[in-house]
Amino acid sequence: MSCFFGIDTSNYRTSAALFDSETMQWENSGRLLEVPEGRIGLRQSDALFQHVLHLPARIDALEAGFGKNLRAIAASTRPRAVEGSYMPCFLAGAGQARSMAHALDVPFYEVSHQQGHLAAAALSANALDLLPQPFLAWHLSGGTTELLHVKPEGKLFSAEIVGGTDDLAAGQLIDRAGNLLHLPFPSGAQLEQLANQCEEPEKPFRPKVMDFHFSLSGAQNKIEQLHQKGADAPTVARYAIDIVSSAVVKATEQAVQATGLPVLCAGGVMSNRLLQKRMRRKFGAKFAEPVLSGDNAVGVAVLAAILSGELA
Repeated sequence: MSCFFGIDTSNYRTSAALFDSETMQWENSGRLLEVPEGRIGLRQSDALFQHVLHLPARIDALEAGFGKNLRAIAASTRPRAVEGSYMPCFLAGAGQARSMAHALDVPFYEVSHQQGHLAAAALSANALDLLPQPFLAWHLSGGTTELLHVKPEGKLFSAEIVGGTDDLAAGQLIDRAGNLLHLPFPSGAQLEQLANQCEEPEKPFRPKVMDFHFSLSGAQNKIEQLHQKGADAPTVARYAIDIVSSAVVKATEQAVQATGLPVLCAGGVMSNRLLQKRMRRKFGAKFAEPVLSGDNAVGVAVLAAILSGELA
């Protein structure tokens, strides 16, 4: 058994995971952070406290005694693998992982939250062979809407932002639409369920896309106006999702025409089936299954295996 352990403590979820590089099996133990009703997100201090509180239980939920078989441990220690990228909530997982690695005398690796997302998506889509070559990737989550040009770098990869939103993230737009409809935070899954009930979708507002970039701040105003006019909840939900889909598809079209590269999609917002359908049909894009689309530690554990040389 070649067992690897990963921890991810993002601003949305506390996660711990195991990955076996021989069988390609994985186990993820995660829970959403608790956000008070009516609020959209948490302060970093509150997120950090919840991670410290809940991480031991997430680890306890994994297979008992897994430390006896561990080859290496990794943790996401920052949002992106670039200079200056920092978020205090990752300190909880990084500290725990580093201490465990020292106690067990196994290697400890630092990776980024974004790299973990891409690795989890590649694993879930049976597309790990993408990681050692250039490709395009979307990272669509609560706070990130980035179109990336991913390139091999050392044993892992670098991700240059080449497109995406210039202001409001797709996940923020989805959550604000959900808050308008009194849905719990985060609102993506519930908003999609409502959207599926829409029988006559409104013609969506289409953000202008130039050089793979777009703005979503005007879209929020359009959603609020539709709601104020008395549109029912399914119509508003579908309208919000169609706006995001329109912008993402157009930016992808421009990028694929410019580069000819394959497309991998990661992040919680990319678990939306309406968006996935359009991206698969138009570009043959690859996606993680919903369970690995949102924040998780599985990708972090996969990266531990890659950095250890146990996974090509």
